[in-house]
Amino acid sequence: MLGSRRTCRLDPDVNGSVVPVEAPCDDRVLHQRVVGGDESALGEIYDRLSSLIFGLSLRVTRDRVIAEDITQEVFLVFWERPLAYDPERGSLRAWLATIAHRRAVDHVRAEERRRVSALGPRLFERDPARPEDTVLAADEAERVRQAVTSLPGSLREALELAYFGGRTYRQVGEELGMPEGTAKSRIRLALRRLADALAEEEV
Repeated sequence: MLGSRRTCRLDPDVNGSVVPVEAPCDDRVLHQRVVGGDESALGEIYDRLSSLIFGLSLRVTRDRVIAEDITQEVFLVFWERPLAYDPERGSLRAWLATIAHRRAVDHVRAEERRRVSALGPRLFERDPARPEDTVLAADEAERVRQAVTSLPGSLREALELAYFGGRTYRQVGEELGMPEGTAKSRIRLALRRLADALAEEEV
């Protein structure tokens, strides 16, 4: 079991108890083998830790395909830059999990920015020239209005001031009696929830 692996060095803590201060010995051995270009060592690490990395990535992204990609990327990073891992600073398990978490969070943030950016223009589209496009635009506008109405009051108010009232973040904050940063956060959260609501309708 992972929790019972022998550590390479043990030091007493302030109470005289023995505590591990380095990575497990097999982590160090496998690390050195990977540094030497031993692909079988990477395979052993993958077999032991890939389910952990995948599970962590999946919990953050909620997307199996993305989680699988992140898992592959994490082990590729270790293979290409094994010296980036320092056994003196902790276990390989923790180091790989940290990389996976960062990449998963980066993906979620990038996806949120993409959805918000895609949604923004939809709130300001002018009526198209063709009659059939006019009908579609009216339907789209009605869907957006209904989605906005379903937002919590504090988010709806900030969004309406910014996107329908033409206010800046600072002006929204002044009108609602809150810091500019808080107003900006509420507007972004409102846009994300609006995008989610519209996406659910399209499924």
